[in-house]
Amino acid sequence: MKTTACIYQGNCQEQLKLLANDSVDLIVTSPPYADQRKSTYGGIHPDNYVAWFLPISAQLLRVLKPSGTFILNIKEKVVNGERSTYVLELILEMRKQGWLWTEEFIWHKKNCYPGKWPNRFRDAWERLLQFNKSRKFNMYQEEVMVPMGDWANARLKNLSKTDKVRDISKVGSGFGKNISNWLSRDKAYPTNVLHLATECNNKNHSAAFPEGLPEWFIRLFTQEQDSVLDPFMGSGTTLIVAQRMNRHTVGIEILPEYYEMVNAALLPANLSLFDIELGHELPKSESCV
Repeated sequence: MKTTACIYQGNCQEQLKLLANDSVDLIVTSPPYADQRKSTYGGIHPDNYVAWFLPISAQLLRVLKPSGTFILNIKEKVVNGERSTYVLELILEMRKQGWLWTEEFIWHKKNCYPGKWPNRFRDAWERLLQFNKSRKFNMYQEEVMVPMGDWANARLKNLSKTDKVRDISKVGSGFGKNISNWLSRDKAYPTNVLHLATECNNKNHSAAFPEGLPEWFIRLFTQEQDSVLDPFMGSGTTLIVAQRMNRHTVGIEILPEYYEMVNAALLPANLSLFDIELGHELPKSESCV
């Protein structure tokens, strides 16, 4: 079955109103950070960021399915020598809005840029905040399992009596483990830290993230024929990856040049199926392939 790719050109706060309630399975996006990408998107002052983003997150809450997930890639900036609190403030306000802050993933940038500052070290990670509408949401953990690794060959070779029963932690944490449970396994569940290099190839965008980032979350939270939305699609990385993985895609971009670039990059696909699912007529600013 073919998939569809629908993209909108315009302000996402307004364009999101064209989408039907409870129509999207996964949202993966990276909005402009406070006071960054000024030459591209104008920049939003940290003091105004929460007020700017809340009307957008209200629309995202409306269009996301109850079983869906919202992944927000964002990071605080340094203002006058200290970290800004706008991300923390945004989390608190989104919880008041009705979002559940379910989890926080970390993107470890394996090739972060070197540098020297008088009171801190170089940034090597960014936040990936997971929000949900309900406590029960679709999650396919087996799709992102990782190999056990070489440590298992030595550690599981000669098990002691303690390894064959649930051994309670000696430090009083309440945690326990039974090492023998791993004997028949060749894969394990991953941590909440993603080790990915930043995008080094020329994608004609100032803040393109690596394809492996949206791909990991698409695998974790969706199945084929599910729908993926990026309301700040930029160079279209999320949409291109999702389409390659046989997901329906929706993207919104305010800048015409990026809109045209993504429109040209997406593969031809069936329009009618997803248009019916979203339950709206196509506006002039939208392109579906």
